[in-house]
Amino acid sequence: MQNDTTAKQSSERTTRRASRRQFLQASGAAGALVLTAGCSSMGGGSGSDTLKMGVLEDQSGNFALTGIQKYHAQTLAVEEINAEGGINGQEIEMISPDPQSDNQRYQELARRLINRDNVDVLFGGFASSSREAIRPIVDENQQLYFYTNQYEGGVCDTYTWCTGAVPEQQISTTLEFLTDEFGDNFYTIAADYNFGQITAAWYRKIANEIGANVMNEEFIPLDVSQFGSTINRIQEADPDFLVTLLVGSNHASFYNQKNAAGLEVPMNTTVNMAQGYEHLRFDPPALANMYVGVNYMQEIPTEQNRNFVDRFYERWPDADYVGQMAQNSYFTTYLYKQAVEKAGTTDQDEILSVLDEEPMTVEAPEGTVTTDPETHHVTHQIRLARANENHEITFRNQQAVEPYWLRETPYPGCDLTQTVGASSDEPTTQYTPRGV
Repeated sequence: MQNDTTAKQSSERTTRRASRRQFLQASGAAGALVLTAGCSSMGGGSGSDTLKMGVLEDQSGNFALTGIQKYHAQTLAVEEINAEGGINGQEIEMISPDPQSDNQRYQELARRLINRDNVDVLFGGFASSSREAIRPIVDENQQLYFYTNQYEGGVCDTYTWCTGAVPEQQISTTLEFLTDEFGDNFYTIAADYNFGQITAAWYRKIANEIGANVMNEEFIPLDVSQFGSTINRIQEADPDFLVTLLVGSNHASFYNQKNAAGLEVPMNTTVNMAQGYEHLRFDPPALANMYVGVNYMQEIPTEQNRNFVDRFYERWPDADYVGQMAQNSYFTTYLYKQAVEKAGTTDQDEILSVLDEEPMTVEAPEGTVTTDPETHHVTHQIRLARANENHEITFRNQQAVEPYWLRETPYPGCDLTQTVGASSDEPTTQYTPRGV
């Protein structure tokens, strides 16, 4: 029985691959295709009266601080869409087991959602290690997957769409501002896994390009919560500013310890404040002079954002914050809705083809977000946020920034609207600046 099932799944995957390739060859990256609502599915998805949306967000464990925000924001989007009639008349059924910030559990639940629950789409994941734990499962099963976190960049994958900000969007202009403002010498402390390691490599790459100097790097395991020796080394080095790439509840203790030790230095990050709202959780002036390139924070002073924030807190009155990743989950749900309605079907290959056909835009709380079919990333509205000594947030230098690096040729040269590479019809690579 198992062998028959496996053979059937293999046949369906082959059919879906052929269908998708034929579409892309016929239409090209900017072609048009008219699809009719209610057309039959060619494999994958639930085929039921409801649209099944699998969501894996950390509702407990080390990453729950942000995971719960993401879960709440996606729930809000689903409830809003269902209240307006669903997607093509189908109500969204959100299936959202808790991975508990555990990568093995991520793998178990991803297999369950794909193979048992037959979800039409998969969302979620906070840590890059969680994404990489399930991405081979996603690719094996040809599952449409949206990763909604800010991350270290580089994923070029047929079945994965990354809708958070990436380093070339966050770091370049921020690092140039900091070196002009404070000096060329900086010290990096980063989480010791792929996010921290690769993002630190991005800082080295951009530092070399603009003539800045990385004085030292420290990579901190995720279970570390005591930073006394690290703080001593930073004080001895006396950098012009400090880059902090720390994640999770354990690492959050760094900032209070830094403050208690009297370490006063301008800081830069791609993750803190916009995700873990440290500017609200920590007593001032722990985050004084913290700069971060963000696509979203709840403090953005636009009417469009205020309306979103009001709806969020009306639905979740006990919430502590609505941050960057929560907003990403919210607008990506609407992006998926738009793609399904354009395709006229929940068939995953058809939706992937629609997403690859031409850029799509969605009005997000941050502003206009536009997809980049070649790389499966999005153009974000990037702002430079700063916390002052009272942890009040101000913004400057808003600009739409494309996710340009993956498209650079001759390498990596990611173009998912057509065959990439001589040896792979369906790319699944993560490129890094240290490997280029």
